[in-house]
Amino acid sequence: MKEEPINNSVFTVKDENGNSIECEVLFTFESEETKKNYIVYTDNQKEESGALKVYANIYDKNGTNKNLMPIETEEEWNTIESILAKLEEQKEENK
Repeated sequence: MKEEPINNSVFTVKDENGNSIECEVLFTFESEETKKNYIVYTDNQKEESGALKVYANIYDKNGTNKNLMPIETEEEWNTIESILAKLEEQKEENK
């Protein structure tokens, strides 16, 4: 698995009401297991607990399909959550 941190990468999505929402890419990675590319991003809003809202989707790295696709399996979610936990741990160690 190869993580690719993205600096200052921003894109816009439309919500269910057609409103534009600006999102910041946290990182992308390609899974050797699934052979899919994933994007992890935030709209910089906070959960009630104060945690940053983070989203993840499958994306076409080549740009042929511009739509973000849903994560399909629990295994994929577990992989993403594991990476986020590792990054959070590294962030805490660097404080």
